[in-house]
Amino acid sequence: MNAIISASELAGDLTGDNPPVLLDVRWQLSVAKAAGEPPFDGRAEYAAGHIPGAVFVDLDRELAATPGTGGRHPLPDLAEFGAVMRRAGVSSGTPVVVYDGGQGWAAARAWWMLRWTGHPDVRVLDGGLPSWRGGLSTDRPEPAEGDFRPNADAAGLLDADGAAALARSGVLLDARAGERYRGEVEPIDRVGGHIPGAVSAPTTENVAADGAFLPAEELAARFKALGVSDDSTVGVYCGSGVSGAHEVLALAVAGVPAALYVGSWSEWSSDPSRPVAVGPDPR
Repeated sequence: MNAIISASELAGDLTGDNPPVLLDVRWQLSVAKAAGEPPFDGRAEYAAGHIPGAVFVDLDRELAATPGTGGRHPLPDLAEFGAVMRRAGVSSGTPVVVYDGGQGWAAARAWWMLRWTGHPDVRVLDGGLPSWRGGLSTDRPEPAEGDFRPNADAAGLLDADGAAALARSGVLLDARAGERYRGEVEPIDRVGGHIPGAVSAPTTENVAADGAFLPAEELAARFKALGVSDDSTVGVYCGSGVSGAHEVLALAVAGVPAALYVGSWSEWSSDPSRPVAVGPDPR
């Protein structure tokens, strides 16, 4: 099953016999702005207009736990995550489509959470809400309670030690911007640089100018050039497990399974005892 869906395909599925549950996960990384602009409010964006039938999911509060030693977006309590999904109408036998404002990172985090916890049919709207050509709604749907029960897959998740080991034995991709990987700038976390052995692979290079994913064959060629082979064990990290989920999604489009280090650089760099590499060389 493809991990992404086009807007035209979604429009057709919504009028079919088994329409998907729609999740709106609009979110933006909150970085203090000198101009004093208010932080992005995904719930307000949702209230102003969303794809008809979509239910809002809050990334910071429902797809992540409170920031701490586990990073800026650690895993939420799985029982609470399951309750959120059931309230949104998610059932194991019903397809799910997730979208955000177009960047794709937040939608990918929701996609990864559902796939990692066992949902068999989840796709991301390619290009996000800007790709949607239908009307928008301000109605707040009240879906029937779903039956989804999360069952985590240990193979799809890396911790700090697992990420460090994979950087030596397999391919660990760093999905952040190249300048953060190299340690030239670090606007958020304690220190700049990367996990020794990790390969720079900015997730922004997996998409076209409109935010839609590159064709699967182009993505496969890109990852091959980064060292991913047919027998590679692959993992991904980023700043806090959000843009990294987008890279895991890109790998899935290319046909490559990959694990996610959710704690990512925000967890790794918080511990001064962990090694930090800088510059363009992985080591």
